[in-house]
Amino acid sequence: MTQLHIINSARAAFVTAVIVTLVASFAFLVLEPQVSRAVTSGPFTISQTIDGEISFLVDAANVTMDGSINGLTGGNATGTTFAVVQTNSATGYIMQISFENQGSSMIGNSTSNQGIRDYSNTGEPTLNFTASSAALFAYTVNASTTSDLDDSFLDNGVSCNQPAGGFTANTCWRGPTTANFQVIDRGISAPTGATTTLQFLVNVPNAPVPALDSDVYTATATLTANNQ
Repeated sequence: MTQLHIINSARAAFVTAVIVTLVASFAFLVLEPQVSRAVTSGPFTISQTIDGEISFLVDAANVTMDGSINGLTGGNATGTTFAVVQTNSATGYIMQISFENQGSSMIGNSTSNQGIRDYSNTGEPTLNFTASSAALFAYTVNASTTSDLDDSFLDNGVSCNQPAGGFTANTCWRGPTTANFQVIDRGISAPTGATTTLQFLVNVPNAPVPALDSDVYTATATLTANNQ
């Protein structure tokens, strides 16, 4: 084999190798275009759920009325307790109250006497407390932010449950019920709500009917708060 033939063969092999390389490169660029230019993935989102939460920052404490009442000649006694709610609800919360033993929520601890009757009004509160021939037990509600009060405890000087009315302390009284009754309707966001104060009243007339045994009388109530 001549030297020229060897050189020509080497050139031919080199040209063939270059052509093969170029063809392979072109095929790679056609079949795998994502390697040759920028690509994106997304957009994508990241989500975190925050649960609604509500609790009592201050629980209502037991109430001891401000004095004893004579069982025959009668009299009045009052007592208060308060509660504070905290919540992360953007639309506020409601608070309700319920009692055990509707009709005679206050029962004698030893005698089980039920002579202290629930205030007769079990619908919307009535303006001012009206006594009866029977001993009566009633409640009313106040709040450090009066706009948080349910409309039931607002009055116009004539009647309660007046949305456009104002608040007058110890004016709108209601009788206990076993069904929940709304006392607070806070419609705005606040980490801590108003201080809700519950005031209770026991009125015993002279010579009450039915008669009252000498005893300590106790009622049991529950407050329930829910996010709106």
